[in-house]
Amino acid sequence: MKLQQLLSYTRKAVDEYQMIDEGDHIAVGISGGKDSLTLLYALHGLRRFYPAHFELSAVTVDLGYEKSDFTPVKELCQELDVPYRIVKTDIAHILFEERRESNPCSLCAKMRKGALNQAVKEMGCNKVAYAHHRDDIIETMLLSLIFEGRFYSFSPRTYLDQMDLTVIRPIMFVDEADVIGFKNKYDLPVVKSRCPIDGYTKRQYAKELVRQLNQEHPGAKQRMFTAILNGNIKGWPERIIHTR
Repeated sequence: MKLQQLLSYTRKAVDEYQMIDEGDHIAVGISGGKDSLTLLYALHGLRRFYPAHFELSAVTVDLGYEKSDFTPVKELCQELDVPYRIVKTDIAHILFEERRESNPCSLCAKMRKGALNQAVKEMGCNKVAYAHHRDDIIETMLLSLIFEGRFYSFSPRTYLDQMDLTVIRPIMFVDEADVIGFKNKYDLPVVKSRCPIDGYTKRQYAKELVRQLNQEHPGAKQRMFTAILNGNIKGWPERIIHTR
């Protein structure tokens, strides 16, 4: 996927779900993975021509794993002229040494988001961008159906009233395969995850299930995504489709 295509998908999401307003200061949450680095490129590129002017910053929550080195991300942010902050935490120590969690994903996500949102507010941002792509949205819907008995997925735009902060997901229309292609084409400086259960989670199960369903029933993944967009999910903002 070329940058121009990435920007087109991003503009579509931002416009249809009213993600960016004039004067916004948006923080990009960067894990160091391919998704968040692609999101950084997307918003950096969009900022050059989007009619609503906005500021951009980047922040990483360092979970405290040994050998985690975010220097490549720091160098990329310097190259793009995007202010970058690393928040040091002991989340990994708490999860795996103090609490010895056997299923740490939910607690880890809660603690990571708490640290991220707090840092974002301290940086003076009013919005934070998460790097959830189309596959993430589909997989979340399946996980909710299977394990919670409800039809649900991430909202494109969510206002957190307790934090006075808005979460946006600008690459929601981008397929994970395109993210991988973008990473390879532009040689993104991916920082390898040090989580000991990476690749052995319920989300990995959902990813493989979606892949299998789409192989057995070609087009199933797109139809599931369409069902989500048209599903009137509670909390989702109105979708405004622009005709150009």
